[in-house]
Amino acid sequence: MNSPLLARVGLAFVLGSVLGALPLVAQSQSQSQSQSRSLVVSTYGFNGDLLKKHVYDPFKAQCKCDLVIETGNVAERLAKLEARRANPVVDLIQMPDFTALEASNKGLLQPIALAKLKNLGEVYDFGRDPLRNQQAVANTVYLVGLVVRSDKPASASVTSWKDLWRPELKGHLMLANITGNQGLATLFMADKAWGGLATDLSTGIGKIAAIKGNVVTFYTQTAQMTALFAQDEAWVAPVGRFAWPNLKKTGKPLKWVVPKEGQLGVMNVLAIPKGAKNADLTEQLIDFWLSRDVQTALANDLVDSPINRNARPRADALDGLTFGAEQIDSLTFMKPDMVVRERAGWVNQWNRMISTR
Repeated sequence: MNSPLLARVGLAFVLGSVLGALPLVAQSQSQSQSQSRSLVVSTYGFNGDLLKKHVYDPFKAQCKCDLVIETGNVAERLAKLEARRANPVVDLIQMPDFTALEASNKGLLQPIALAKLKNLGEVYDFGRDPLRNQQAVANTVYLVGLVVRSDKPASASVTSWKDLWRPELKGHLMLANITGNQGLATLFMADKAWGGLATDLSTGIGKIAAIKGNVVTFYTQTAQMTALFAQDEAWVAPVGRFAWPNLKKTGKPLKWVVPKEGQLGVMNVLAIPKGAKNADLTEQLIDFWLSRDVQTALANDLVDSPINRNARPRADALDGLTFGAEQIDSLTFMKPDMVVRERAGWVNQWNRMISTR
């Protein structure tokens, strides 16, 4: 039982068992390391369940990793990003393009390896590198146009942003406050329609100030705007395309108008905070988000309008989307650097000339 031969055989058996198990151990460790990787995604607080269904859970299954979702409004999330700059927590952040440029100017973002994004070629040209520094990619676009009551002569013939200055609309004109993207869009398009320089927007601010007495309210929430249409108080208003399906549910005779000066496009973008520890995996998530299948699924559930030109939303979803040649070709965009540089001045002018009645 204790002979040298048996000892050698026993030792060989043990060593063989250990060595034979090493590939399995290494494989197990590799899987464990992959599964232990976790991405923190900073995003808006709405449509979380649908994003989980169409983006987060499918990507987790693909990457064998975990996703932690951190939500909040844009200002809060930008402030957190800045506060944590020495030790970044977030791996991917979603925000409007001009807010992303503000973050970039503060040194809070890092370049994305755009060449690694296999789906980038299917993205509309304007969304591929909206900051022009390879630090963001658009994941959706929506437009702001005009909705009018088609049964009211004063509003039924509206074809231009300038038509909002018709005196017969007094008491039934609704505009958006500058605190929201619809308000910023209205100001920009008013400035463009009235021949402004599209820099300080002083022409647009002056023109809106001239008709503030005609405005039933400067709305701050989409629900408020929808309610005023439903109550027959509003006949015309600038509206984000995402709100159109709910407006149609009011039962009022409403019509979407593409003004002859165009409609403003607003992009949300995906960016990687500087110093993020999982940039390679984050770029895989960005690419997954931009894919035709994911973009189609999000569009069908009216989460976001697709930035992928090859997305194929269902016909019954199109009303709530910025999609199709007519809508996309009508878009005009504010330059993010102009918004970052001038927005504080616009708000001060607005508050002085318009908010005080």
